[in-house]
This record gives sequence, C-alpha cells and structure tokens, in this order.
Amino acid sequence: MEAYEGFAEVYDLFMDNIPYKDWCEYVAGLLKDYGINDGLVLDLGCGTGSLTELLSERGYDMIGVDSSEDMLQIAMDKRAESGNDILYLMQDMREFELYGTVRAVISICDCMNYILEQEELTQVFKLVNNYLDPGGIFVFDLNTVYKYEALMGDSTIAEDREECSFIWDNFYDKETGINEYGLSLFIRQEDDLYRKHTEYHYQRAYTMDEIKQAIKDSGMEFLEAYDAFTRMPVKENSERIYIVAREHGKEI
Repeated sequence: MEAYEGFAEVYDLFMDNIPYKDWCEYVAGLLKDYGINDGLVLDLGCGTGSLTELLSERGYDMIGVDSSEDMLQIAMDKRAESGNDILYLMQDMREFELYGTVRAVISICDCMNYILEQEELTQVFKLVNNYLDPGGIFVFDLNTVYKYEALMGDSTIAEDREECSFIWDNFYDKETGINEYGLSLFIRQEDDLYRKHTEYHYQRAYTMDEIKQAIKDSGMEFLEAYDAFTRMPVKENSERIYIVAREHGKEI
C-alpha cells in the first residue's frame, strides 16, 4: 500500500498538535539569516501544504512537490480556500524537475528520512543543488538516530478520536538504521461504521557524517546543523535536527 494513501484524509486531524506557525517562523528565520526574504522557494515533500501556505502568506512565491496525489489534493483544496498563488507538482523527490531555479529549498517533517539509501539521498541533494540559484540555500530537518533508538524503536503509539483512531507500531533495526511504521487506521464513515485501512512507512536514521558526506557528494556546501527550533548545536539527545546547506557549483 502506498504511504499516505489512506492517512492523507486524516493527516491534518492527527497533526493538529504541530505548531506550524512556530515552525514557519523558525524556517523563515533560517532563510532570512542568509538574506532570503522573498522570491521562489520550493517546499520538497509539502504534504497537505500547511507550511507551504504559511510561507506563501509571508511573501514567498511557493512551489510544493509531493509524491502523494491524495496529500496534494488536500493542499490544493487549501489553496482554493486561501487564494494563495502556489504551484503544486506531483513528483518523486528523487526525480523532481522544475521549470527553473529557486532561491531556496525547504523540506520538513522528516521527509529526508523517507529516503532509504545513501545513494538516493545524494541524488536528491544533487537535484536540489541543480535547481538552486547560485548561492541558494537548502534547509531540511531529520529525525535523529537517538530518536529512533531511544524513543521510537519497538514502541506502539495509539490515539482514539471520534472521527478516526489509529494504532502505530514501530520496529527499528539498528543494523540497517531502518524504522518500519505499521499504521492501522479506523476511519468513521457516514453510516457511523468504521473503515480499517493499513499502510506501512519506512524511514532511515542517518548519522551526521552520512548527511555531511551526501551534501559534499552532491556538490553543495554544508553550513550549519542545529538542535531543532534553536540556534544551538546538535546534542547527543537531539530528537530532530535542522541542516542548512548552500548551492556550490552545478554538475554538468
């Protein structure tokens, strides 16, 4: 089953505890640190467009790329309601194409953890480098090895709501660094019966050395790594980190 095929319709419901406005403030602050106050910005792995919309409202010309048709449909419904001028493209981030370059690329909510091979991560970074303006900035976040090993691995998360309930089983393999999510959804229908939907997600935990190597191999320049939502260095127990990289010459 494709990831987010069934989850898309209830994704925003279960993500209502995410402070997207605060996340937007933080990401926009990182962009401003490097002089990017406006212009074209790509949201890679935009999902339902929550952050894309907020950045558009801050004056950025937004493009959203995601591989899930269902998630993008929700994003486009939001665009229709807000009237924001956002271009959405259904593409795999490992093969995405743009019409030209952008000032910055952002990718949040651990999208990069969904890339399971080092070579594919490097390929994503090469594409980012290719579509950035000279000196353009790439900002992305990651769940850390610590989070998968100490907090998520071999755990079960469940939540019961009137509209929908879920059971989320995690299985982390330290040797491969792969975390498997088994997600069972129970979605209420119009007749008050519940439809069960099951899907599986896979994420990989990357070390800082692996991330830096992928950035280097892509041609970009590593700039900073932060403990999420701060300007502090990454700690041993950081659960989420933000990385800032810069365009540094294009491969022909």
